[in-house]
Parts: sequence; C-alpha cells; structure tokens
Amino acid sequence: MLRHQNALLTALAAVLVVAACSTTSQTEEREMGAADAAKVDSQLPLVHDSAINQYINTLGRSLAAHTSRADLDWRFAVVNSPEINAFALPGGFIYVNRGAIEQADRLDQLAGVMGHEVGHVVLRHSVQQMNQMKKDEVGLVMLCTLTHVCRTIGGRVLVGVAAKGKQAHYSQKDEAQADSEGVVNTIRAGIDPEGLPSFFQKLLDKQAQEPTAVEAFFSTHPTDQSRVTATRTLIAQTPDAHNPKLIRDTPEFHAIQERVKQLPPAPNATATQP
Repeated sequence: MLRHQNALLTALAAVLVVAACSTTSQTEEREMGAADAAKVDSQLPLVHDSAINQYINTLGRSLAAHTSRADLDWRFAVVNSPEINAFALPGGFIYVNRGAIEQADRLDQLAGVMGHEVGHVVLRHSVQQMNQMKKDEVGLVMLCTLTHVCRTIGGRVLVGVAAKGKQAHYSQKDEAQADSEGVVNTIRAGIDPEGLPSFFQKLLDKQAQEPTAVEAFFSTHPTDQSRVTATRTLIAQTPDAHNPKLIRDTPEFHAIQERVKQLPPAPNATATQP
C-alpha cells in the first residue's frame, strides 16, 4: 500500500509541475529567467571577452532564429570553467562552459550542444526545472552544475546546506526531446546535425579514459551508447540532414576556440550566500 501511495504522490507532483509550467506565460517566463540569470551571473565566473561573446551569441541566435520561440530575446554567456557542460534558464538565457568550447573538435559539435540547450528552452523544460527549485537556490545550484566548486570539501561548506549535493538535471525523456530539437535547430541554421551525436561519442570515449573530466556533463545530461544511436537514427530520418551544403567546420570556430584556450586559467569559483 505504501508503495502505491508513494507512486501516486510522485505522479501527482509531476502533474502539478507540468500544470505550473503550462500556466507560466512567456512574459512571466522571461521575467523568471532574467531574475535567475542575475543571480547566476553574480556567482559564476563569466568570460568577458567581446570577440568570444559575440561569436557565441551569433551562433546561438542562428540556432534559435528558426524555432517556434524565435521572438525571445536570446542571450548566450560563456562560463570560465573547464568543466564540459552547458545549461539553459527560462526565457532564452543559455550558459556554455569554456570547457565545452575547448573540447569540441569541430563547429558542428559545439553547435549541436547549443542547439540542444535551445531545444530545452523551446520545449519549456527549463521552466519546469526552475519551478522545482526554491528561488534562493537557483544561483547556487547553477554554480554546482557548471563548476567544480561543490565537489570540494571547502565548496560544500561555502555554498551551504541549501545547494549541497544539488545539480540541475533533466530526465532522459527531456534529453531525448531536446536532442530532437537540437538536430532540427542545427539543420535549419545550415549546420551538420552529426555534431551532436559525435560530441556525445567523444565524451563517452573520454569517460572510459578520464571519468572525472566528463563527470559534470553526464551528471546533468544522462548519456550512454543508446543515446548516440538514437540521435543518429533520428538524423537519418530527418529531411535535409544529409544536404552536402550543411557546414561541419569553419576556420572562424577554431580561431575563437584558440582564443578561449588562451584565456587565463579559470578562477576558483566562489559563492555568496543568498
């Protein structure tokens, strides 16, 4: 009986979250995202290089331009963290770690990751994420998600009980839906969608050799070999996915990547109490 009651409560909680998400207007979502972004910006070590930020914003907006939510005021920021990760807040605020830029072999791999995050916003998964958090936890949880600070003893003390051990993560269903959106987003932007599964494969291969190097990504983006296969199957079934005119790589990407690599080492992220 207790098991059935727990299952019922879990199902009810999921229904309430979906209902809260569906009743959040676009204006409210944007306000929520702006407020959350202000907290995150104050606690994450952001990259303030104008050339890097311009490139990432131009790429990101090209991926968002052909979605059903192209009218959002999209903003893309680079986090000065070696962790390979990226995350989206409601309203079109997306954070990409320098580690993801540095580890990408080609433009289409970075574009695939960013197109995936755009997909989370388009599908309003990020609204659901933030509705599950307390307002004063958002900045701290994002700090734990995008940097290594919560994986150190000092960091756990620093961020406090509210965010201890917490990370923002999506369900496998949400991830599969965002993968689908990411494939379409890259194709519409004129970029080869193969970048997304090839980046997943790269990280899976890296996991076998250096598990800690990709720990953050896998903790927030559940990934295994079946996800790579599913994404490639999706690409094979998507019209125009094999158009020879789709871009796989550019010299401009590698110039920016080199610029990112030349940045000073990422500082030790610190958190302020809410």
